[in-house]
Amino acid sequence: MRYKFLLFDLDHTLFDFDTAEDVALTQLLKEEGVDNIQAYKDYYVPMNIALWKDLEQKKITKHELVNTRFSRLFEHFGVEKDGSYLANRYQFYLSQQGQIFSGAMELLDTLIDRGYEVYAATNGIISIQTGRLTKSGLAPYFNHVFISEQLGTQKPDALFYERIGQQIPGFSKENTFMIGDSLTADIQGGNNAGIDTIWYNPHHLENKTGAQPTYEVHSYQDLLNCLDAM
Repeated sequence: MRYKFLLFDLDHTLFDFDTAEDVALTQLLKEEGVDNIQAYKDYYVPMNIALWKDLEQKKITKHELVNTRFSRLFEHFGVEKDGSYLANRYQFYLSQQGQIFSGAMELLDTLIDRGYEVYAATNGIISIQTGRLTKSGLAPYFNHVFISEQLGTQKPDALFYERIGQQIPGFSKENTFMIGDSLTADIQGGNNAGIDTIWYNPHHLENKTGAQPTYEVHSYQDLLNCLDAM
């Protein structure tokens, strides 16, 4: 077996982030007395995605992202709110969400049975990701969970992977895969670090970035077939 270490992205790869986000937003907005919850969601979701892209490109800091996104949201609707307070409330609600994609546990079970060492490698906030891992039941599957907030760097920085490698006994870039859905974070990160990548692309999206995945798969079964062929 050429590849031994599998670094898994979490959101949109194993975690059903869209559902988790929708539930957590609903709980937060209800708590804040918002009437037109859908209008707030429709503005927040693309804004939040854009902020995370800005973070990947180092245009903003994690602190700025976390503590201003909700004040920006409410400001758009003419309401002044404390962004830090809302961030803490949202983090609590999101940390309670454990939705995963169908087949995720079975996939990890199979990979571990086949002798792979499985790790999580996620951009995120410690309290949120550890809470969701516990709620989802996925936590025991990972040898270790690497979270950008703990590492002090995030995908796609090569340093993110260097710090992961320092903590995995016997780690070698040559026998490692980064597996994830994000071209700009997971795949570009692997490119930057010199690690082979598998782009998990269940929606058959077109690659309009400069990131170059080593392999592309469209389902968990595709992923297993891809690894079987190594």
